[in-house]
Amino acid sequence: MKQLSKDELQLLTDQLRQFIIEAASHNPGHLGANLGVVELTVALHYVFNTPDDKIVWDVGHQAYAHKILTGRRDLFPTNRKYGGLSGFPSPEESEYDAFGVGHSSTSISAGLGIATASKLKNEERQVIVVIGDGSLTGGMAFEAMNHAGAAKANMLVILNDNNMAIDPNVGALKEYLLDITTSGTYNRLKKKVWDVMHRWTRSRKVIQRIEHGIKSVLLKQGNLFEAMGFRYFGPIDGHNLSYLTNVLQDLKQIQGPKLLHVVTVKGKGYEFAEKDQTRWHAPGIFNMETGEQLHTATGKPQPSSFQEVFGKTLMELASMNSRIVGVTPAMSTGCMMTFLMQRYPERFFDVGIAEQHAITFSAGLAISGMIPFCNIYSTFLQRGYDQVIHDVALQKLPVVLCIDRAGLVGEDGATHHGAYDLAYLRMVPNMIVAAPMTEADLRHLMYTAQNANHGPFSIRYPKGYGLNTGQDAPFRILPVGKGHIVRKGTDIGIISIGTAGLNVIEACRQLEEDGIQAAHYDMLFLKPVDEELLHLACNRHRKLIIVEDGAITGGLGSAVLEFADRHGYRANIELLGIPDRFIAHGNIGELQRECGYDAEGITLKAKSMMQ
Repeated sequence: MKQLSKDELQLLTDQLRQFIIEAASHNPGHLGANLGVVELTVALHYVFNTPDDKIVWDVGHQAYAHKILTGRRDLFPTNRKYGGLSGFPSPEESEYDAFGVGHSSTSISAGLGIATASKLKNEERQVIVVIGDGSLTGGMAFEAMNHAGAAKANMLVILNDNNMAIDPNVGALKEYLLDITTSGTYNRLKKKVWDVMHRWTRSRKVIQRIEHGIKSVLLKQGNLFEAMGFRYFGPIDGHNLSYLTNVLQDLKQIQGPKLLHVVTVKGKGYEFAEKDQTRWHAPGIFNMETGEQLHTATGKPQPSSFQEVFGKTLMELASMNSRIVGVTPAMSTGCMMTFLMQRYPERFFDVGIAEQHAITFSAGLAISGMIPFCNIYSTFLQRGYDQVIHDVALQKLPVVLCIDRAGLVGEDGATHHGAYDLAYLRMVPNMIVAAPMTEADLRHLMYTAQNANHGPFSIRYPKGYGLNTGQDAPFRILPVGKGHIVRKGTDIGIISIGTAGLNVIEACRQLEEDGIQAAHYDMLFLKPVDEELLHLACNRHRKLIIVEDGAITGGLGSAVLEFADRHGYRANIELLGIPDRFIAHGNIGELQRECGYDAEGITLKAKSMMQ
């Protein structure tokens, strides 16, 4: 690629963009963010000497062009498929992937660590971090910038500013960046100053002081990034490949922490993705020519998901109770809180990518008499664990934690599986932990959580679909800490929690065909656990299987083993769930089969125990 002319480089970007669109049309992935950074990716690999120079991508939603350019074009049809390429950068996959990512706001910290290590080892190396304006709202990004600026680390942070995360960005930082990008006078003078600096490099320090003065006067404020010790350059057009390469060449010669503000368009080069950037963040299967989103390989529409049931139920509850508010860290569309946003915008709060803040903000609402439904994906709730303990549970505040994407989530892989919430919430005092098996259960749990002051109440549910029944079930209050018998049987008992119980229902049907009568107990609550139901199961069955869509270590299985030991039961108990290792990517059926708790795995385990 480094041998190409500027015209040929532009042709390469066109080919890359077309390749990504074609690949994503039949193999679902993250589209919009990747289309927006094609020119930037080509420029980075053209100017810098990768993999010796290190590029760290924040989150990694935008690294497809990077992967294709670094030896993985032929493997790209396997992207996000079982046994294929990861949808995110992974050092295990390629030496060009400088750091494993998947969660936002980590890149500057990782890049600073790499730059510091290079300095200590006397290695000449450029370290480049690419972070979006959405990820910049995460507290880690500012913590790292504060450190990097003071340490005077030799690194380049590229702020990829497209005014979007998955949904449009929110907050004061968005307005600040908008002020910079829309100041016409500043941008015209800035370009002239940059052109002079490019020609007369010996006067660079003088020119930088002049440019800094222009920023302060015309933007009527000091520059936030320069106040943190970074030399700020930009904003520049992130789709002007020739200019972008020139700027990057110049920045290679400047030592210390630098920030280049690049303005891009999410979905660039594909009309449908540019017009509806939220929908085309990860559109599923689509017709490349018409833009029609098919969602499934057959083109058939899907039933209502747990997310849609959650969103409509929350709006319904909010219409009944004026104290209910919704809080989400930049996941309003994904969790379907958009229903509440449209109906009651004054009671909806998108706090940006800031999970810790979202939880403590919810605690502040709760201590003031509101009932916050704080919706956070399971994998991201991990980032706010201290706040769950210290700010919510310790004070017994009635925050309803709605934990989306619980269990194995599929193609996003290890960084996004919601494997640990059952285990890490079970150990927290004052915390109620519940997991619905059906859509109706989800509605009843949400209704129960807001109807009495239980203290913190967590409800976890998976990405996708359940039985497709009960989406409009009349509300009823559930007794906290009580499960129920789904099916009676005498040969073996199977205890489950959450939607893993749907696999158990199918397994029980298969076992019956083979003459084995299996009983099925749905716990519904992990904490407080239904000890009466466990006594019943342990007294009736000498053989028990525990099934959960979460980590075996510390979850329902551990709770049952502890219970059995405490009460002297000596049943043969087998645990099925996510084993003590990180699970890669693939569709949910493939991954549950690998872990052994799909319907077939449960059936085989029951048969082996009977033998």
